[in-house]
Amino acid sequence: MNKPKSVTLDDVARHAGVSYQTVSRVLNQAAQVAEKTRERVEAAMRELNYVPNRMAQQLAGKRSFTLGLASTNLALNAPSQGASAIKSRASQLGYHVVISMVEDLQLQSCRAAVNELIAQRVDGILINVPLDTGNAHEVKQCCGNLPVLFLDVDPQANLFSILFDPLEGARQGLEHLLDLGHRDIALLTGPLESVSARLRYEGWLGGLSENQLDPFTVLHGDWSSASGYQLALELLNQPQRPTAILVANDQMALGVLRAAHQSGVNVPQQLSVVGYDDTEDSAYFQPPLTTIAQDFRLSGRESVNRMVQALQHPQQTHAESLLLHTTLKLRQTTAAPNALADSALTLADQLKVIARKLEQL
Repeated sequence: MNKPKSVTLDDVARHAGVSYQTVSRVLNQAAQVAEKTRERVEAAMRELNYVPNRMAQQLAGKRSFTLGLASTNLALNAPSQGASAIKSRASQLGYHVVISMVEDLQLQSCRAAVNELIAQRVDGILINVPLDTGNAHEVKQCCGNLPVLFLDVDPQANLFSILFDPLEGARQGLEHLLDLGHRDIALLTGPLESVSARLRYEGWLGGLSENQLDPFTVLHGDWSSASGYQLALELLNQPQRPTAILVANDQMALGVLRAAHQSGVNVPQQLSVVGYDDTEDSAYFQPPLTTIAQDFRLSGRESVNRMVQALQHPQQTHAESLLLHTTLKLRQTTAAPNALADSALTLADQLKVIARKLEQL
């Protein structure tokens, strides 16, 4: 059986009634093509099911219209949602995405992932791996002249990046619990070698200190539901328990909810839980999780937009950081602590709540 003949640029040109050079310009997203002509060429490509030969483009030294994504473990919900958003937006703009997964947070693992992407001749690299500033700059050097955009570094790193404000998110969760009257608040962080986990932790500590409070206890998880479950199970079976717990991601919060149920601790009457990320399934936890929302669709869309802009204008310097806002998503895992549930807050507590509200106006 003969293999079907591939559609060529000449076929597209004849079908659209334009020159070969015009089709090539459309493929390379050149600016000097009239919009109606571009639409006619793109329609011809769709009608003929034309698929660009990326290998031939690469061998010819042209752009491959392929972006590389180095990402942490896609079994975790937040990186998975980020990767999905990036692939979706890239596809809309005519780009393919190849992914290299980083199994741990060691510098050499990130370098290996980046080298794998460079070997595939990508046009630019997006890095969704938590990196300290020094390591991030070192990884950037490995990429040579390729544009590199970071999604999980310190906002002060002076790198081309799109980030959610970790201090804003940490404060939003803490202030919600303080407004409810909680003072015995436990912290469940991610691994502190992760810059995002560390910055959220620092935000919690700073907010507690401003209110003359210390954490009830600090637990260090590994982002997984299993670590949240195990650490919370030990905590909730101690003679003294916190009235609330701030958790550095939703997956660990899921483990906390399971541990509370198993320990006979009612959420939210006996324990308030605040997660972080607002992953797609957090609204369907039992109870539905109050959490800090990061809009992964927005960050994915903006990261691809900015990368494509950098590719189209290589002569410009791209070192600015875009800081995205987080929002508190109120659901059903937080309430006033038991001691305050049936009585008003103290006058001092009421004044603190009012002061915080006024600051937000």
